[in-house]
Amino acid sequence: MQQTIRILSAAQHEAQGQGRVLQLTNDVDPLTVSLEGVDRVELNFPKFTDGRAYSQAWLIRRRRRFAGDIRATGDVLIDQLVQMQRTGFTSAVLKEGKDPAEAQRQFARFAEYYQGDAQEQRPHFARFG
Repeated sequence: MQQTIRILSAAQHEAQGQGRVLQLTNDVDPLTVSLEGVDRVELNFPKFTDGRAYSQAWLIRRRRRFAGDIRATGDVLIDQLVQMQRTGFTSAVLKEGKDPAEAQRQFARFAEYYQGDAQEQRPHFARFG
């Protein structure tokens, strides 16, 4: 089973500070920004129906080969977490009022995926053929 996203509350996120963080709005092309010296990239979901940050995470993780933390911020809902993980996110700040324990249970629902993703690029048949 793949490693799950680290779930953070807003308070935990704020306590970590801003260090070497690159915050991208969802209209920025992630292929054009410098990632030199960056430890964490924060991608914002302004509303749950705006999924551009998924594409940004995928491009940063796969095409830019960024090995640091890619964090989801904004309107982050529990039912989005599995897809966030599969597209390259490694941490997420839950929307206020959401239960982190309930969020972790999302990852137990699916043990394997047929398709490859940002963490495991090979499809299921190529891994266990």
